[in-house]
Amino acid sequence: MDRKTPLYDIHIAEGGKIVPFAGYLLPVHYETGIIAEHEAVRTAAGMFDVSHMGEFLLTGPTALDSLNHLVTNDYSAMPVGRARYGVLCTEDGGCIDDLIVYKFADDEWLMVVNASNRLKDFAHISENLLAGTHCEDVSDSIAQIALQGPCSRDVLAKLCDADRLPAAYYTCTRHVDVAGIDALVSQTGYTGEFGYELYVAADTGAELWWALREAGRSCGLIPCGLGARDTLRLEASMPLYGHEMDETISPLECGLDFGVRLDKDGFIGRDALIAAGKPARCRVGLEAAGRGIIREHQDVYIGDERIGHTTSGTFAPHLRKAIAMALVGYGHATIGTEVEVDVRGRRIAAVIVPMPFYKHA
Repeated sequence: MDRKTPLYDIHIAEGGKIVPFAGYLLPVHYETGIIAEHEAVRTAAGMFDVSHMGEFLLTGPTALDSLNHLVTNDYSAMPVGRARYGVLCTEDGGCIDDLIVYKFADDEWLMVVNASNRLKDFAHISENLLAGTHCEDVSDSIAQIALQGPCSRDVLAKLCDADRLPAAYYTCTRHVDVAGIDALVSQTGYTGEFGYELYVAADTGAELWWALREAGRSCGLIPCGLGARDTLRLEASMPLYGHEMDETISPLECGLDFGVRLDKDGFIGRDALIAAGKPARCRVGLEAAGRGIIREHQDVYIGDERIGHTTSGTFAPHLRKAIAMALVGYGHATIGTEVEVDVRGRRIAAVIVPMPFYKHA
């Protein structure tokens, strides 16, 4: 049975169209529609309920060692108040999930994982913890709201001491008083736009939502659903588990090498990634040159040769063009290469282009 986030009743009150997603009932869009919600984030501000995400608290004297054993990135020299991306890998080097890790103290860390993988991730982490580390799934005690867009800081500054807001990308501040609510505020997001993610106690999530809505009214802030979240992340070329990555795809194949430290002492999957050598395929960006919308799971060709398949695709509302990401053979990944995508039996011309498709100023 699908679950409800702490903000479910708000989505009904806001006119959200509810759909099942990752085991939860969430709004795919509101009465404004996906395009308006997308543009609000690009030009003003939008807010998302992301309370379905999973949060694990790692504590204990060996917590850092456990993290470095579990996750592909290196957290050894990470200062308190920073966040860092990483990937959980199988022994074979496939992606179990991608995640963000926050450092609260040398012996206290927060891992934020994808909702659809929460149970799988927790089981994998629990089975591979080092002695002296405790992992607790605190997901159900947390409501998470993403406030995204160029006006995000102005909105939050109405509700808290602006000097307490994290000043740089991938940093966080704990115990920020936001409209009288104790919040963890991070300068992160999944839209390619400037913004924040706020973590609060589940029973204060609704109060925070309405405070943000009122504070952002004058700048055009609106609630946004899953549809806009997906088009925004695709414009920003951000990967999504189950599309750009899964347990059959390595983080090096899907362009996540920035979050993989092969020079670090062994992490799960490291030996397999090294043994595999240079990836035979890689993630690329496609822009449609012909008419039509490219979607996921469509074959990509050069002439009669199938060179790969698409992993995500849409019509990009802000860029006003059809875009997609694909996994293709490394030898065919040159920028400017002309390809064709088989869309339900019809070939659509496309060209390999640089990513991200969109980057905010």
